Formats: sequence, C-alpha cells, structure tokens
Amino acid sequence: MLITTLLLAAMAPAPAAAVDTTRAAFTKCLRDHMKASLEAKMEEAEYELALKAACTAERDAFHKAVIALGRSGGDSEKVATEDADMQVDDYHANFTDKFKDYKANNSLPGE
Repeated sequence: MLITTLLLAAMAPAPAAAVDTTRAAFTKCLRDHMKASLEAKMEEAEYELALKAACTAERDAFHKAVIALGRSGGDSEKVATEDADMQVDDYHANFTDKFKDYKANNSLPGE
C-alpha cells in the first residue's frame, strides 16, 4: 500500500510544472483570442467583455493549478485562491492593454 501511494505521488505532475503548462495554454488561448478580435475589428469595450468569457477551460485549469501550488507551499485556501484570482486578473489586464496598443497602431501580433 505504501509503495503504491509513493509511486502515484511520484507520477503526479509537480504543482509548479502544472502551473507552467496551464499558464502556457492560457496565454496561447488569450493571444489567439486577441488576434481574432483585432482581425474582427472589435471595439475596446466589446473586447474587454468578451475577454472575460474567453478561454474558460484554460483559465479554470490555470486557476486550479495556481491554487494547488499555493496550497502545496502552505498557503491557506483563501490566500491561494486570492493569488490565483489576482494572476488571472493580471492576464486579463495585460491582454486588454496589448489589445488597445495593437488597435491604436492598427497592427496584429506576430506569430
């Protein structure tokens, strides 16, 4: 029983690796959404609303991974959740700023 538990624990991805993987998926999705929104000539206010509804699966996976990492480091559920919320909000703010810059310059992000 102990050996099985240890093997399962060793096979599980480390919380930091899960954050890295889910962060990459989340940012790729946000980048793709931003590019499509720019190509569609979406207005800034419309983009801000659409962004919060975009990439829900990737956002949720990233959010859960950040919470798991915080919890594994000893954070309370509340602190870990607040950190995850803040990181998601930071990505939304960052991509909103990028969208505004690209829109102002009438350009698209590179691949």
